[in-house]
Amino acid sequence: MSDPIDHQKIAYIMTRFPKLTETFVLYELLALKKMAIDVEIFPLLRGREKRVHRAALQLSETAHFQPFLSFGILTAQWHSIRDQPQRYFQVLAEILRGTFGSPKLFIAAVVFFPKAVLFASMMERLNVTHIHAHFATNAALCALIIHRLSGIPFSFTAHGSDIHVDRRMLAEKLQAAAYAVTISAYNREVMVKACGEALRNKIHIVHCGVDVDRIEARVDWSINGPLEILCVGSLGEVKGHHYLIEACKLLAVRGIDFNCHLVGDGPLRDRLDKQINEAGLVDQFYLHGGLAQADVVDRLVKADLFVLASVLTKEGRREGIPVALMEAMAAGLPVVASDLSGIPELVEDNITGLLVPPRNSIAIADAIEHYCDDQSLRERMGGCGRKKVVDQFNLAKNSRKLIELFK
Repeated sequence: MSDPIDHQKIAYIMTRFPKLTETFVLYELLALKKMAIDVEIFPLLRGREKRVHRAALQLSETAHFQPFLSFGILTAQWHSIRDQPQRYFQVLAEILRGTFGSPKLFIAAVVFFPKAVLFASMMERLNVTHIHAHFATNAALCALIIHRLSGIPFSFTAHGSDIHVDRRMLAEKLQAAAYAVTISAYNREVMVKACGEALRNKIHIVHCGVDVDRIEARVDWSINGPLEILCVGSLGEVKGHHYLIEACKLLAVRGIDFNCHLVGDGPLRDRLDKQINEAGLVDQFYLHGGLAQADVVDRLVKADLFVLASVLTKEGRREGIPVALMEAMAAGLPVVASDLSGIPELVEDNITGLLVPPRNSIAIADAIEHYCDDQSLRERMGGCGRKKVVDQFNLAKNSRKLIELFK
């Protein structure tokens, strides 16, 4: 007898595709494709980044990109109003009422509603049997609209700031969804607190994962020459680069020979570049910008240590469980990370890595120095970190969990 999933077609919705920093979405799509799952991709926006993962470009060729206004979108509105006028205006009123009070979400609801109406008709024609949205904000809202109009069941994955900053309509989305997925136990408790204990059983924990077979495991933890420190993450406040630079200034004062490599781009690049100059660390820092996956893996191989100094921002933004940390640990790199949100579920302090308090440059410097002085510690943490990712943050294993939910 054939597997029931063989007869299903899954539609994936995300706000922007392709997007260099959202490797978890790409990895998940690739894993599903590898398992012969029929997936249609419906991005709300087309990514315009200069650097894009090669696999994402290939998936983009068959993605259903749509402009904000077109004859097809206008026709879809007309057909929906003609065939189900009451439902059309009820759904429109629901999302406008639900997002009112949040300018960002309200504007997104107005802008994306017509496109979601078109997607609903397209998915019906394609015989889509289930919709999965990545992020609990705009993508999940569009999935809710499509569900209301077409009856196609949907689910969504909640990651980090999409449930930490503004939770408008989160309960409504969860109530209407077949189920929701979140990437950490921490996030699940956030959602239960916001939506009510009665909805707990609709929230499933499925960790993001990495393809461990594509990342070479380290076998030599010796340091030859300067300590090579690596940090991979968009140059935004939540990643805490400011505190890593301060920690590196302390390391320089302590006489530790190091190089620090920052991979990623973002709004704080100029400010961080200025901080590096003022700290007198120009010769020790390398800003590589955003890199494709193969180049990131190459940097992991060359590094001795991985640091991610994540912080909670004033707006409430925080990490989920960063995929960059998973990749570093899969490569056998010893890691230093912040004791924040879901990160301790991956980095167990003094077991699979070293945790430090957020915004504490001294603690970051101390942890780096501790690693620098102790090869056996680097080897133990690197080996245990790799095992943790293989066992619990393995893309293939976790994708199978998602497929079971789709069934």
